[in-house]
Amino acid sequence: MREQKGILQHIDWMIVTIYLVMIIVGWFNVYAAVYNEEHKSIFDLSQNYGKQTVWIATAIVIALVILVIDGKFYAAFSYPIYVFFLFTLVAVILFGAVIKGSHSWFKIGEFAIQPAEFAKFATNMALAKYLSTLDIRMQNMKTKVIAGLIIVIPVIMILLQNETGSALVYTSFIFVLYREGLSGNVLLLGFAAAVLFILTLLVAKFILLGIIAGIAVIFFFLVRKNRKNTIIILAGVAISCSIVFSVDYVYHHVLQEHQRTRIDVLLGKEIDLKGAGYNVNQSKIAIGSGGFLGKGYLQGTQTKYEFVPEQSTDFIFCTVGEEWGFFGSFIVIGMFMVLLARIIYVAERQRSQYSRIYGYGVASILFFHIMVNVGMTIGLAPVIGIPLPFFSYGGSSLWSFTILLFIFVKLDAYRLQILR
Repeated sequence: MREQKGILQHIDWMIVTIYLVMIIVGWFNVYAAVYNEEHKSIFDLSQNYGKQTVWIATAIVIALVILVIDGKFYAAFSYPIYVFFLFTLVAVILFGAVIKGSHSWFKIGEFAIQPAEFAKFATNMALAKYLSTLDIRMQNMKTKVIAGLIIVIPVIMILLQNETGSALVYTSFIFVLYREGLSGNVLLLGFAAAVLFILTLLVAKFILLGIIAGIAVIFFFLVRKNRKNTIIILAGVAISCSIVFSVDYVYHHVLQEHQRTRIDVLLGKEIDLKGAGYNVNQSKIAIGSGGFLGKGYLQGTQTKYEFVPEQSTDFIFCTVGEEWGFFGSFIVIGMFMVLLARIIYVAERQRSQYSRIYGYGVASILFFHIMVNVGMTIGLAPVIGIPLPFFSYGGSSLWSFTILLFIFVKLDAYRLQILR
């Protein structure tokens, strides 16, 4: 039978509570990051932390609206929502404003909206809708191609906006595809290709080609009696060589100059503490200066006096490290890990395949943002300019993460209305 009453009581309050704690803690950190003696009120709308108050209030309203809407709506309208946001991605290229080199914003007075942020949850909905369709199997090539197109189409549009960081987030959907039956060999091949790309930037081509040839010869003699394996080895050699020879083109003609410089700094090929390496160097100084317990709230000097650029957005984690120290950073990362674990747990208990797939998409997107944002502040990942969920200043990111998360909260609450 269907369970018809009290759907609000079935909301996963653990996820909601962590969300509320994070946006409040993030708000106070935005305040701490840009605090000065002239603007003391946290509600001052002329400052980022004042504007963040508006974003938080509206995000909570959005969350409530999502919870009120019938759970059947999201699966039913996944494709129209996806198409709508594809149109916004095209529109922003044609009519949007350029901010910090990216043609990806609609400017409305003092506020700006970035459609690329909202396209993430829309893509997640469309992917979940397609993969949950009857008779769809991840093992079929047609399924792989269509699922890949659902992901790649917005990526191309976002790259045209000069938003490489946002585009890279879409690689996180590989984990969703893996959960739905994509071979683990694809993950291994992707990882191997990334390693080979990096090695090509560090090692001379002829050395790499020699290593590839040597490995191929060894494997050839081991499996020479198996024709199928021999073909696989030859294909692997061909793909590896094509990657090696294509790196120069991608590096010099696809990546932009500031992206190349950031990669060089990360790999240690270039040391530029006053230029491309300045952000990361100051970030590490700020986090390191916090010690174990931190300097205390509003006592940070590296962030407060703007030694760390973008301290309230991309580098908000520096404020956590400097003012709360290792202990505070551990608590924040711990909250994120608990949230991710809870989302995966809740995804696995879904009765609807659509809800489960969507839940894994939520976890994958959040994981990528957390891993890369924290990684770039401590010098373990290139600076690609993506926000820390629920912490970084910005309405587009906060709204999009709120929508992404609360659609899943609603789907989970709605599961008890699905026929047992």
